[in-house]
Amino acid sequence: MPAIRYEFIKKCKQTGARLGRVHTPHGSFDTPAFMPVGTQATVKGMSPDEMKAVEAEILLSNTYHLYLRPGQDIVKNAGGLHQFMNWDRPILTDSGGFQVFSLGGMRDIKEEGVTFKSYIDGSKHLFSPERAIEIQNDLGADIIMAFDECIPYPCEYDYAKKSLERTTRWAKRCKEAHKNTEKQALFGIVQGGTYKELRIQSAKELLELDFPGYAIGGLSVGEPGEEMYAMLDCTVPLLPEDRPRYLMGVGSPDYLVEGAIRGIDMFDCVLPTRIGRNGTVMTSRGRVIIRDAKYARDYDRLDPECDCYTCRNFSRAYIRHLIKAGEVLGIRLTTWHNLRFLLNLMKKVRQAIMEDRLGDFRNEFFTSFGYK
Repeated sequence: MPAIRYEFIKKCKQTGARLGRVHTPHGSFDTPAFMPVGTQATVKGMSPDEMKAVEAEILLSNTYHLYLRPGQDIVKNAGGLHQFMNWDRPILTDSGGFQVFSLGGMRDIKEEGVTFKSYIDGSKHLFSPERAIEIQNDLGADIIMAFDECIPYPCEYDYAKKSLERTTRWAKRCKEAHKNTEKQALFGIVQGGTYKELRIQSAKELLELDFPGYAIGGLSVGEPGEEMYAMLDCTVPLLPEDRPRYLMGVGSPDYLVEGAIRGIDMFDCVLPTRIGRNGTVMTSRGRVIIRDAKYARDYDRLDPECDCYTCRNFSRAYIRHLIKAGEVLGIRLTTWHNLRFLLNLMKKVRQAIMEDRLGDFRNEFFTSFGYK
């Protein structure tokens, strides 16, 4: 039996977006889904129980960071990530490709793999496709990712083509190295930059390898939204209807809704926790920079339409005070709210698909949030 199974439920008559459910060894999650990022085996500022309270059904952790600290052996000896971080629901680990390639001058790319320097102590390491799979097998996530190259934007055509072809060769090596197929599903990653023909080439090459799920990588790296949507429009229709589709590194509300309309099932991003730590929150009326002086005497909730712990118990004035005073509770409350906001947004997206009105929902939400 495969490690995961995608269950199709319904297609929105208005947009073509799809509603589904992914079944894994550690439970199921509804799609389209946003996956909060727990880079270091924890979502910053949040406990596992709190993540369940905001209705997170699956978390993402990072192979690169966990390999460097605490080390794959420590996680493996603890019984794997689920035991180590006390999370009994699904987990996805990325391959570390994005983090490695974001190091710039601190890494060297060859056919064998990528040699890089640790950001912790400067020590040298080699990530090959085989090594990335070995580490992820030890971490024990339900869904793991092939090792790929995430190219920058903009990128010349010739390099983008060379890179995607190497990513395909690496994907083959990842599949050959992956032995724990009954408990962990390995996803291939479509690359090709912002070139339509390269995206199509990459998708077709990966389809021949027959992965249980497919991710679209190398987007949301600085390109305009219109270019991202164009790449999704030419790529998603090529991907199998019976497999999950994952758009990597995307988490802004507009991209989540537009991605769902284009048939994406899974998203992840550090956005809600990162901007929360900087004192910015997403609300039904757009972004609020709670640090601003105008909120010093604002005793309303962050978002009157939100049901999260933060909005049920504290005022904007109090949260601003905490953040200005450097109190940890302040950024915990903004983080809690932002996570709940995005997870609830996806819940509304799923409901709109069920009711065949996702297009109407998009227009209503974009107007209220302040998008043009």
